[in-house]
Amino acid sequence: MDVSIVTVFPEIYQNFLQTSLIKRAQEQKIMSFDVRAFSSFCEPKERIDAPTVGHGSGMAIRPEVMERAVVAQEQKYGKAYRIFLTPQGKKLDQRLAKELAQTMSKHKHTMLVAGRYEGIDDRAVQEYADIEVSIGDYVLMGGDLPAMVLLESVARYMPGVVGKDESVEKDSFSGPFVDFPTYTTPPREWKGLKIPEVLLSGNHKAMGDWRLKSAAERSVLEHFDWVRAHCKDKEDQEVVAQYIPTHYCALMHDDVVVEKDRIGTSSVTTLDIHDIARSARTYGVKNYFVVTPLKDQQKIVKTVLGFWDTSGIAYNRGRADAVSHVRLEESLTAVKNAIKEQEGVEPLVIATSAKPVECVPFITYQDQRQVWKEKRPVLLIFGTAQGLSSELVKSCDYLLGPIQGFSNFNHLSVRSAAAIIFDRWLGINLAGQ
Repeated sequence: MDVSIVTVFPEIYQNFLQTSLIKRAQEQKIMSFDVRAFSSFCEPKERIDAPTVGHGSGMAIRPEVMERAVVAQEQKYGKAYRIFLTPQGKKLDQRLAKELAQTMSKHKHTMLVAGRYEGIDDRAVQEYADIEVSIGDYVLMGGDLPAMVLLESVARYMPGVVGKDESVEKDSFSGPFVDFPTYTTPPREWKGLKIPEVLLSGNHKAMGDWRLKSAAERSVLEHFDWVRAHCKDKEDQEVVAQYIPTHYCALMHDDVVVEKDRIGTSSVTTLDIHDIARSARTYGVKNYFVVTPLKDQQKIVKTVLGFWDTSGIAYNRGRADAVSHVRLEESLTAVKNAIKEQEGVEPLVIATSAKPVECVPFITYQDQRQVWKEKRPVLLIFGTAQGLSSELVKSCDYLLGPIQGFSNFNHLSVRSAAAIIFDRWLGINLAGQ
């Protein structure tokens, strides 16, 4: 495969192309590289760039220079699969790297275009780019480092570049999990840290089980967004579930805003009991607590739970199963004590609110690592009426951001909000689906 690289600074690639597996790919005649400067497609003293149009300063590479580069390289090597490295491109991950390797293998010629300054005139990008690729949500000075990153990630999938195919197949991010921890011997112990005994046992099955569990735990705690996007097999999903910290939820009918900032209590509704119970069960929440200090409201909850504990089982076994995980408590303190009694440690409490509250750390639905690294049970609390009181939220460890759409309307029922929050925080979200 011939690879053309078009760049402002071709000298950047000199050492890179003579190093490690990229060098090996050339020695094995798997890939060859032709690095060309944009300036080589210009007349003497002709600029490769021009000022951008509109307000603001900056220069961009001219479209006719890009055209000359494409024409010249394709006359030399044939029609190219053209990859433009741009900040707005499709984000590179292991899955895309594998797809690009497969696509590039079907072409004798691939062209990588590394822009610089304010980029390349968008008309040329629209005309010539088969795909735009980004290596992350940040800005670099140009596309040269992204081009190198892309080549390193893609070359591993080219037959013959890596010595053992197994090394590639078991790479981090090749499946739902990152790689398991690795050790060397000697030494068996270093700075008081020992190699796990199972790895020295010679029992290959036990070693394999340990590696799977270690990779799964590390992946869940450090890379949950990747896991939830790529964990397709039921067996892997069951392994993942073992390493997600235990979650609970509570629906507050006390210490909520009832009207005009007045704090009080709200009435229980059977719909909230049923629907949140089913949502909680779906996402593996261990117990759903309904919290009310009012005796008449407690009586209603007990009646509902009693029905599903007896005759309701014959009526709808699935709903009865979900409701069997509902617990009644009179206060948030009682909920936390009940969880501590089950888990041996108090839970981290995460409030959900449509309003920001000062002094409470704000987290997003991508911040599981921040919470889960403490290895404590997690309690999500939801408010009825007009939401949780500010004082209650201030007593929590974290505050999740509000659920919002691109509209000015924001009046979700608490049972709808709970289902969305469970899904965003704990749900599977397979890539490409």
